[in-house]
Amino acid sequence: MRTSVPLLVAVTGHRDLVRSEVPGLRDRIRTFLAGLRDAYPDLPIQLISPLAEGGDRLAAHVAKDLGIPLVVPLPMPRDVYEREFTGPGSLAEFRELCAEAAAVFELPLPQALGSADLSPGSEGRNLLYARQGVYLATHCQILLAIWDGRIIHKPGGTGQVVRYRLEGLTAGLDLEAERGTNLLADSENDLIYHVVCSRDREDGGPAPGLAPLDVSYLVADPPGTRLPALPESRRRIFERAQEFNRDAIKYASEFSASGRTLLGDAPGWMIGQRASDVRHLFEVSDWLARHFQRRVYFMLRLTYTLAVLMGLAFIIYADLPGHDIMIWVFLALFAVGVTVNRIAGHRDWHRKYLDYRALAEGLRVQFYWLVSGVSDRMQSQFAHDNFLQKQDVELGWIRDVMRAASLRPEALEETAYGPGLDAVIAEWIGGENAGLGQIDYYRTRATEKDAVSRVTERIGLFCLWAGIGVTLILALGNRLLEDRTVNILLVMMGMLPLIAAVREAYAHKKADRELIKQYRFMHRIFRNAKLRLDRAGSEDARRDILRSLGEAALDEHAEWILMHRERPLEHGKL
Repeated sequence: MRTSVPLLVAVTGHRDLVRSEVPGLRDRIRTFLAGLRDAYPDLPIQLISPLAEGGDRLAAHVAKDLGIPLVVPLPMPRDVYEREFTGPGSLAEFRELCAEAAAVFELPLPQALGSADLSPGSEGRNLLYARQGVYLATHCQILLAIWDGRIIHKPGGTGQVVRYRLEGLTAGLDLEAERGTNLLADSENDLIYHVVCSRDREDGGPAPGLAPLDVSYLVADPPGTRLPALPESRRRIFERAQEFNRDAIKYASEFSASGRTLLGDAPGWMIGQRASDVRHLFEVSDWLARHFQRRVYFMLRLTYTLAVLMGLAFIIYADLPGHDIMIWVFLALFAVGVTVNRIAGHRDWHRKYLDYRALAEGLRVQFYWLVSGVSDRMQSQFAHDNFLQKQDVELGWIRDVMRAASLRPEALEETAYGPGLDAVIAEWIGGENAGLGQIDYYRTRATEKDAVSRVTERIGLFCLWAGIGVTLILALGNRLLEDRTVNILLVMMGMLPLIAAVREAYAHKKADRELIKQYRFMHRIFRNAKLRLDRAGSEDARRDILRSLGEAALDEHAEWILMHRERPLEHGKL
């Protein structure tokens, strides 16, 4: 997991497939995976399969034939999992597929499991299969379900994985406390590609209304919705992720030399591979956000400068005789402004700046949670589950990237979390006037924005009183002034309010006043977090504070992107 963000397809399927249906199922799976690969060539597909017998392995073989990398999450220690495969050649097939997979890893065992019996059919083993089903449902963009369409309340079964994907509920696990307010939120991560199959058992036909080898997409809202093609909203999300990959590849040599990083001095044993992947994606998205921010701000300054020059040209044309050429200057300046805005709009500079900044800030929280051990305490909820849920559905691609970045559920030694916790608090939160951390960042940014806002106010006041003064001069001394002087004063009368209005519009587009309030609020949040952390009596209490702090930061970034998305630059409305 380095620069390119993958399109993650997880598979869940019945083990007892009907042999006569297998060739048709293979064709349906091949058509599905090949279609995704062709539609999104810059969004590399990875198949997540636990390699259980039946549908899991059938999809894995198809992916292997298509050259699609295989990721194998094991629900329990490998030697224990292998006891499931007792059929002729089954264990050898499993080991062969694992040997050719891009990644094989074991999902961490819950501490509550203790020394429970993990033999086939045991309650402990069923618990681990249920946890594996939650993992599959929450770590993919599309769930490929080779399923008969029946919901059977067997923990970890195919029907329960589908149920969790659509409803957030599953047999065998109580996740109510973790879901919190997300229980009532719409989920864009509900997409399922259903390949209907029968089961090799008595009364093993598909659910009523379904026929073997039927295919369709399932979504949660409204319940029972079946679609013949990929929903348009998901197409846009995949296209956004593909654009991110293209930009990352295009500018790879530049950000590798000048990018910012997180906990750059921390040793590798403290970070781990999963957090390292998240950190790398942060570096990429942060650099891209700053790159497109510079372009957007250049466009803003150029556009508003052109607006002032256009106003000057028109005033000269209207008020001063013998300057007819100024109307052509006006039109030329307008044409330049329209061209610049169309270029920026066509290349999506504004949207990319906002999206990539939001992604970088979400990854920042995700990284700090991982290193400090906050995420290790949650079974099913991650930073991406809390982020941008109230915003445009197209922003779902940001959660997809964060989901892909945390694919490997690496469990570090407990001893790594203590130093990681201290390092995160020092870098993420910092202190007043320390030049490090978000406390100092938000205090400094609030001060800077306040100074800029005061300049805008002073320009407005100056233009107001200067305009009044010019008006009084013209009113009282018009007969005493030369025509040339009168003309200059008339131009000043027109320009002064124009300059003030353009400066105010520029400040409004950048949301200077709103950001002052936002920065001051976040400064108080981080300062309060620091005070509580200093008084916390245990590492678990400090992690609870960091979790609350991360959620507050995610909420703040969501408000930031919403505010700026409502203020796109439109040259024709200047």
